[in-house]
Amino acid sequence: MALRERLQTDMKAAMKEREAGRLKLAVLRMVWVAVRNKEIDEKCTLDDDAVMAVLMKEVKQREDTIAEIKDANRPDLVAKNEQEIEILKGYLPKPLSDEELEAIVKDVIAAVGAKSMKDMGKVMGRVMAQTHGRASGQKINALVKGFLQ
Repeated sequence: MALRERLQTDMKAAMKEREAGRLKLAVLRMVWVAVRNKEIDEKCTLDDDAVMAVLMKEVKQREDTIAEIKDANRPDLVAKNEQEIEILKGYLPKPLSDEELEAIVKDVIAAVGAKSMKDMGKVMGRVMAQTHGRASGQKINALVKGFLQ
């Protein structure tokens, strides 16, 4: 089942759950609106990769919100955003472990023949293509910088 169809199916199931599925339904509706807006902007139906990109963007937004809310001392909102992140992560692929990510970065550096920070763009492009949403860009960036310095 395509990711887009899975979102629709789960949204219908959350509607049927009433009170128990209230938070999940709200999150899925927000994601669905983001997907539809992107489809309207691009004038096409999104494939799984594009839907996954929208999901990752939503997770990132919530993580940034959590960082801001912690400074405001609002544990209730932090908990709500963490629950939303857990719901969204259920639609994303399993993240890579640190060891797996390091192995990928080392392989790409060797394949590209990167020696210095000048080659960072080449390495980042290939690593991002291989990890494909299974690791954050910040984490990859930090690893690549560590190996190229």
